[in-house]
Amino acid sequence: MITVENLHKHFGGIHAVDGASLTIEGGSITGLIGPNGAGKTTLFNVIAGVYRPTSGRVLLDGEDITGLPPHELFDKGMLRTFQIAHEFSSLSVRDNLMMVPPNQPGETLWSAWFHPTIVREREEEVRAKANEVIEFLEIGHVADEFAGNLSGGQKKLLELGRTMMVDAKIVFLDEVGAGVNRTLLATIGDAILRLNCERGYTFCMIEHDMEFITRLCDPVIVMAEGTVLAQGTAAEVQSNEAVIEAYLGTGLKNKATA
Repeated sequence: MITVENLHKHFGGIHAVDGASLTIEGGSITGLIGPNGAGKTTLFNVIAGVYRPTSGRVLLDGEDITGLPPHELFDKGMLRTFQIAHEFSSLSVRDNLMMVPPNQPGETLWSAWFHPTIVREREEEVRAKANEVIEFLEIGHVADEFAGNLSGGQKKLLELGRTMMVDAKIVFLDEVGAGVNRTLLATIGDAILRLNCERGYTFCMIEHDMEFITRLCDPVIVMAEGTVLAQGTAAEVQSNEAVIEAYLGTGLKNKATA
């Protein structure tokens, strides 16, 4: 689904992404790991249109999408979440979800004044979709809570829910497990697996929690110093000597070979 060809992103003399090439297969949950400063989030930002690459290409289903802005990629079905959740804190969880679908007729004064029936019907459709997402994620107990009052893990679930409000082709998850307790992380993992298995979602996730990566991801891509160092199953990358040296550390080396 995604092909990255010899991608570079330079910030002055800093080569944050330095010749990275990779593919993300449709229907997969692909993990992206690596030490801090490896270029993972910058790679996400280039793919998602936040940054234009210095050079190289990004393809979505064979179409060159290099440098397209995020709103155009959203229309093509590419969505992402962030390390720090970007909720509308003064709106309820349900209203946060209802904000997502584009081109709602109620967004224009003309439609609100002269086509109230159309506006009302579309709003009810969006509300029904939001309620379906709330039920899927089992967050009905906070559906009417201000999003700003949620815990960090609940906010991550809300971000995942927002990707469900449109027909996503691929979702990029940036450290969805950061700061989330183990119980809620298991719930998030269950939701990702269900979306992948039941609804065909394709995911690519940056994550430092190897237990979480091992549970969800195949393949796992390892970045270091702005480029791809290795790719394979979680077990394969954990036993890869170059990966151990660059990222996992000697403690996990012993564990991987035990």
